Amino acid sequence: MQCSWKSVILLALASIAIQYTAIRTLTSKPFQLCPLPSPHNCGLGAQETDPPFERVTTGGGGCDDYPYFSINATRKLHILVLATTRSGSSFVGQLLNQHQEIFYLFEPLYHVYATLVPRQSHNRNLADRRVTLGASRDLLRSLYGCDLYFLENYIKPTPTNHSTDKLFRRGASRALCQQPVCDAFGPGDANVEEGDCVRKCATLNMTLATEACREKKHVAIKVVRVPEIGDLRALVEDPRLNIKVIQLVRDPRGILSSRIETFRDPYRLWRIWRATGRRPYNLDMNQLTVICDDFFGSVSTGLSHPHWLKGKYMLVRYEDLARSPLLKTQEIYDFLGLPMDKNVKQWIRANTRGSNEPSAKHKFGTVRDSAANAESWRLKLSYDIVESTQTVCQKVLHQLGYKAVKSVEELKNMSFSLVQDKNFVPFL
Repeated sequence: MQCSWKSVILLALASIAIQYTAIRTLTSKPFQLCPLPSPHNCGLGAQETDPPFERVTTGGGGCDDYPYFSINATRKLHILVLATTRSGSSFVGQLLNQHQEIFYLFEPLYHVYATLVPRQSHNRNLADRRVTLGASRDLLRSLYGCDLYFLENYIKPTPTNHSTDKLFRRGASRALCQQPVCDAFGPGDANVEEGDCVRKCATLNMTLATEACREKKHVAIKVVRVPEIGDLRALVEDPRLNIKVIQLVRDPRGILSSRIETFRDPYRLWRIWRATGRRPYNLDMNQLTVICDDFFGSVSTGLSHPHWLKGKYMLVRYEDLARSPLLKTQEIYDFLGLPMDKNVKQWIRANTRGSNEPSAKHKFGTVRDSAANAESWRLKLSYDIVESTQTVCQKVLHQLGYKAVKSVEELKNMSFSLVQDKNFVPFL
C-alpha cells in the first residue's frame, strides 16, 4: 500500500527532530561552557576570588546549577543582525566586523540548515523552517558565550582535533583571519581580502577561535535563516545574554531582483519571465510571499514595542543606510552604545563609492556605489514582475514606506525615488 504525501512529510519531520534531539543529547554537556564569574561579566555578588566555573564533561554540575543570571549589561554586548538573503546584510555585518572590539561571525546557522534540512531551498515550507528554530537558538546561545565547539556538531565533515576548513565564509570575519587564530597576517594587515584569508590561513582551529572570541569585548552575529523577531524571544529574554537586535529590511522588489541575479537555478522561472515577458504557468510565487509575510510579521512585532524588546530592537532600511552610510552607521552604534572607531569609518569611505574591482562583482561583495545600488532593481525588472510583487507585498510596502509604481514610466524614472522619508526610532 502506498504512503500518502502527508505520511511522508510527517516521517521526514520526525527524522529531522530525531537528528536534532540526538545532537543535543550526545553533545550538549561535553561542549558546554560557563562564563567566568568576575566583576566584568557577572552581577551582584560575584568576586574576583570566586572559584571559576568548571567545564562539564560528565553528568552533574552543569552551568544552570550556578546563580549567574544577573549579567552586567555594561560588559559583553551580544549583537544580532536579523535579515533575509540579498537584503544588504553582508554590508551591515561588515560595519560591525570592522570594529576592533567586536568578534563577528557570518551566518553560522548555514551549518544548522545544511545538516537538518540538507535539501533546503529559498522557499522552504513552514514546517521545515520551524523545525530548525530550536537548534538555531541553542547554537546562537552557545556562540554568544564564545563556545565555538558546539558549532562542530553541524560542520560536515566533522572537524578533527577541533580543526576544520569547512566553516562557511570564515574569511568574512576579521577575528578569524588575525592572530592568534591565523599567523599569516600581521597587525599591519588591516584589510585582508576574504579569499586571501581562506587561502593563507588554512584550517581553522576552533580552540584558537574560541580564545579570540573571549578576548573581544562584544560578539556580533549575522543571520538570514530566522524568519521573524518573535522566533528569538526566548533568546532575547535569556538573562545570561545581553542581546540587541538590528533588523535589516529592504524593498522586496529589490530583494527579488537580487535573488534572480544571484540564485540562477532556484529563480530560473523568474528569469524566463523577465526575458520573455510571459509568466510561466508553474512559477512558485511562494518565493516572494515568504519574504513579505516574514517582513510584515517581524516588523509588526518590533514596531508594536513589546516589553521584551525594550532597549533591544532597531529597524534599519537598507535604502537609508545606502544613501547616508556614515550617518546611519553612527545611529546604529549609538543604539548599541558603542563608539564607532576609525576602522569602521575608513571601511565605509572605501566601500560605498563604487568600484571596478573583481570583489565588487562577487555575489556577497560589499564594495559598491551604495546609493546607486539601492534602487538599481528598477532598471532590471519588468513592469509586469514589479506589479505582481506590489500586489503580493502591498501591506509590507506600505508598512516600510516603499512607494508603488503605476506605470512603466514611473518605474524607469530614476529621478523619482520610491523610498519615502520615514524615521524608525529605536525602541529604547
